[in-house]
Amino acid sequence: MSGMKSLAKDTAVYGLSSIVGRFLNWCLVPLYTHVFAQAEYGVVTYLYSLVALLLIILTYGLETGFFRFANHEKYKDPMRVYTTGLISLAVTSALFVVLVWIFLGPISSVLGSSGDPRYVLMLAVTLAIDAFTSLPFAYLRYKQRPLRFAGIKLLSIFLNIGLNLFFIVLCPVWYTSHPEWVGRFYDPDFGVGYIFLSNLIASAVTLLVLVPEIVKVRYRFDTEIWRRMIVYSFPLLVMGLAGIMNQTIDKLIYPWLVGDPDRAMSELGVYGANYKIAIVMVMFIQAFRFAYEPFVFAKSRSRGEESQKAYVDAMHYFIIFGLLIFLGVMFFLPVLKYFISPRYFSGLAVVPIVMAGELFFGVFYNLSLWYKLTDRTYWGTIFSLFGLAVTLLINILFVPCYGYMACAWAAFFQCAILDKVAASAAIYELMVTRKPCPPIEISMPSSPSFCQNNPFSAMNFFFFHSE
Repeated sequence: MSGMKSLAKDTAVYGLSSIVGRFLNWCLVPLYTHVFAQAEYGVVTYLYSLVALLLIILTYGLETGFFRFANHEKYKDPMRVYTTGLISLAVTSALFVVLVWIFLGPISSVLGSSGDPRYVLMLAVTLAIDAFTSLPFAYLRYKQRPLRFAGIKLLSIFLNIGLNLFFIVLCPVWYTSHPEWVGRFYDPDFGVGYIFLSNLIASAVTLLVLVPEIVKVRYRFDTEIWRRMIVYSFPLLVMGLAGIMNQTIDKLIYPWLVGDPDRAMSELGVYGANYKIAIVMVMFIQAFRFAYEPFVFAKSRSRGEESQKAYVDAMHYFIIFGLLIFLGVMFFLPVLKYFISPRYFSGLAVVPIVMAGELFFGVFYNLSLWYKLTDRTYWGTIFSLFGLAVTLLINILFVPCYGYMACAWAAFFQCAILDKVAASAAIYELMVTRKPCPPIEISMPSSPSFCQNNPFSAMNFFFFHSE
């Protein structure tokens, strides 16, 4: 029970930066939807979908790899693991910026109407900084310093919001009345570019604040640790890509499936704005994940029944709170819809579908515990490729006819099917190969009465007792 209290406490603190931060960014959506046209906001939706995908690639699972090997019984010096990962991320992030700068013209051409070279270069630098600082943030979680973690995150968020308000609200007013004041640094034709510029400045300041975690360490690069981290993390990279593709691949391929670039960006603007309403579920899952991952690997050091039961309790309460959030948003949707401009209301039907899909993804994240703890991360690759195939198939078949509604249903079915596949794989490992799959061994309820109040547990009870 003490472990659950610790998890709940850290979830609350990490959630401060995640939930409050995302909520504050969420409050910018009314500004964006009232100031920018649907097609302009579609460019923001499209490019940030690409950013989310690239960020997963540029971090290549090293956060989880760091937690695994910093707690590994073979490696007694977690700082060696930390600095090895930090050097690796520094090299790859710098290389990414150089490559984007060299091929800026071709990349902008491929992106078409959303590929302004200035946007591309700013986002590339922002991506590199965010990828590199992901490990110092993971280090703060490892050292159980949630207050500094949350403080830095909130600083970055408040700075980003302040800069957005400055460039999008104040500067146009000042430019109209006193162009000589702001004409040197403000261009009214830059439009949504100020969203990306604000993000870049906030990321740069975050990097400066994290300097103590970056420079006040003794750097040592261990080739063996790096190789093992890469081997361990690569399947998690693929799984992370599948997870983020659940949120982004529909937006990335949408212009090609629709055919008309202008129509595609306009519809993406509507879809992206309504997707923001469903972000409440994403905020909850992210806050839970920040605390859950270090909690799981720390608990893996003890093999007792108490630690195993903690995993089961975590899943139980995750589902309860996730369903409460879902019902709350649905109940207040007639009010929450006014966070966006009325000209975007045509996409409100995607909100419950997207939220349900995110809840299923959270369940899948919990179910993925067993192969992470047993170093069988190749299962993550299998799940990811299967889920990606489901998403692409549904989008390709139905987007030309049903537009962004097909995108929402594709995300939902991908996560729902992955839940079933992950549970089935655990059953196979446990009952066919007889390999341990913690905490599956004790996750079944001892009484069918438990299943009456928990549909997910009821499903597991049926499978585990079917033999």
